Amino acid sequence: MTEMFYDDDADLSIIQGRKVAIVGYGSQGHAHALNLRDSGVEVVIALKEGSKSIAKAEEAGFKALTVADAAEWADVIMILAPDQYQRSIYNDSIKDKLTPGKALAFAHGFNIRFGYIEAPEGVDVILIAPKAPGHTVRREFEAGRGIPDIIAVEQDATGAAWDLAKSYAKAIGGTRAGVIKTTFTEETETDLFGEQSVLCGGVSQLVQYGFETLTEAGYQPQIAYFEVLHELKLIVDLMWEGGIAKQRWSVSDTAEYGDYVSGPRVITPAVKENMQAVLADIQSGAFAKRFIDDQDNGGAEFKALRAKAEQHPIEAVGRELRSLFAWQQTDVDYVEGSAAR
Repeated sequence: MTEMFYDDDADLSIIQGRKVAIVGYGSQGHAHALNLRDSGVEVVIALKEGSKSIAKAEEAGFKALTVADAAEWADVIMILAPDQYQRSIYNDSIKDKLTPGKALAFAHGFNIRFGYIEAPEGVDVILIAPKAPGHTVRREFEAGRGIPDIIAVEQDATGAAWDLAKSYAKAIGGTRAGVIKTTFTEETETDLFGEQSVLCGGVSQLVQYGFETLTEAGYQPQIAYFEVLHELKLIVDLMWEGGIAKQRWSVSDTAEYGDYVSGPRVITPAVKENMQAVLADIQSGAFAKRFIDDQDNGGAEFKALRAKAEQHPIEAVGRELRSLFAWQQTDVDYVEGSAAR
């Protein structure tokens, strides 16, 4: 049964009594740091020498230290750098600073789940993951609200790791909305699966195939763009507000009927079988190994795939079309939130 925590379930004084180092000052890093400070927590920002983020952190009133110095100073070290960099940051600057009683924290369990980081005995290993980009986490906190979080404990060396995780979640606003208890394994595997099969990989490929089908049949690319990409946000917003049922209730009867009779023709049982294969690669560590091996090779495959995707005709059509209209897409969460971790 799902276990959830709210404000009354968490003791804010626990994290207020700790010294916290935030490693990284991107979308999530700035949000965690500012929310923690506003909740009465002592925070420093840990960055590599020469980082462009040092000026941003200092402008916001934070003290910026090297990662090694911050890790030595802190009781709780929250690593919010991108997954592929966490291993080297940890080995080079954090590992030797982890004395018994400290806590190592993450917002995504990738490196712990797949063994790229192994914490020493005597150190708590916890996860606090807001389910939104950092800019939204900050905005909702300032508005007196919060973003749902998920929390986990991989290593409870002190016997108080769960209380610490809940306290941290409260300090960044998570318990205002609700916090779900999970595990590092569940968070990591479901997060990767959602990204690859639905939210990023699945949706992107579906949109591109839809665009190709219409344009190859002779329809205007601009009309195809509107029908398969632009209107997607309207549908997703309805799902976000009230599930698939609200989306179906809100659209026309024609659209709803087409949903029922044509959706299964496009997304066939074979798609589910492919999803199961994707999940198997995630669970086995095959995807993680492929990603990290490629990153260690300078990201050659990643960069080639990115360059190829950028050449898809829908990108050029979209850029041209968006420039012609008076409406502007300015939501900072969609523009800047891509570096959420």
